[in-house]
Amino acid sequence: MATEIMALLELRGVTKQYGGETAVDGIDLNVEAGEILVLLGPSGCGKSTLLRMIAGLELPDGGSILLDGQDITSLPAYRRPVNMMFQSYALFPHLTVRDNIAFGLRREGLPAAEIATRVDEAMAMLEIGGFAARKPDQLSGGQQQRVALARALVKRPRLLLLDEPLGALDKRLRQQTQAELRRLNRQTGIAFVFVTHDNDEAMALADRIAVMQHGRFRQIDAPRRIYGRPVDRFVASLMCDINLFDAEVQAESGDLVLAKAGGLDLRFPADATPRAAGGRQLLGLRLEQIEISREPLPAGPNTASGVITDIEYIGDMTTIAAKLADGRILKASQLNAIHEPLLELDQTVWLQWEAAAVIPLAD
Repeated sequence: MATEIMALLELRGVTKQYGGETAVDGIDLNVEAGEILVLLGPSGCGKSTLLRMIAGLELPDGGSILLDGQDITSLPAYRRPVNMMFQSYALFPHLTVRDNIAFGLRREGLPAAEIATRVDEAMAMLEIGGFAARKPDQLSGGQQQRVALARALVKRPRLLLLDEPLGALDKRLRQQTQAELRRLNRQTGIAFVFVTHDNDEAMALADRIAVMQHGRFRQIDAPRRIYGRPVDRFVASLMCDINLFDAEVQAESGDLVLAKAGGLDLRFPADATPRAAGGRQLLGLRLEQIEISREPLPAGPNTASGVITDIEYIGDMTTIAAKLADGRILKASQLNAIHEPLLELDQTVWLQWEAAAVIPLAD
């Protein structure tokens, strides 16, 4: 008989309320050792509250939190083998970089020699040894972020919690730090639970993404699955710019379903859910799945023509909005490197996509 592998972190029915309002609503979640799990959602969805309960900074009103199989629901924060890194970094302004990193180890009463070794290792790992004698106000935002990360890692926690720690960094530094976090995760084997409202950041970092709304999870899956096969309108719209169609099912023919949305005839793959003619189905179509042609294409399902009403040029990509004959706006994008010349306003274009690109969604 196969042995069941115990999750590092397990949440069972965790609930939190504030003044009668439910912030976290009966959450179940497992996090594996060495995994990067990203909690993704808009402000107020409950992701930071959930993180604070894992850290022990808040107590749940219901449910339980287990770490390595041990119930830590009521355990105070300082007794949990968990560290948390905040967006503000919370460095002590009167202490040097070295002393900031060593602070937690000194409070634990470790021998001075061991503290010195572990601080040196942490500074070397994050390449901040040259700043050891500086105070926080003598550091850039990126340098402060590395010091805060070193202070969290030096205690060698089983689990590292990160609450939007990259929000204050510019785009280039944020991308560099994302790569650094992935490297540190592989190097240390510490599991990360990372909170963000930035879907690009979630995609760059996560082994799995847990999408939250109103204190509940809408979908938990690998980034590729979350992006490519969102389960509903909320997840699809959160992960990327997407065309949505409220379609009427016409018929199911073989392995395809035929549907109509305004003047558009749509085909998409049939699945295990039979769809009766006349029923409604929400469908999604990502912009990059649409082929843009300057030459007329034969009329038929999953094909449309329209006039370009807006163009957004973003270096390697161009996104257009095309107004169709029925007044619907359809958005599409293309790679500039393989499509020349560039598109122009008021130009008529033809749009086409594969049936497999059309995603059935829950509303």
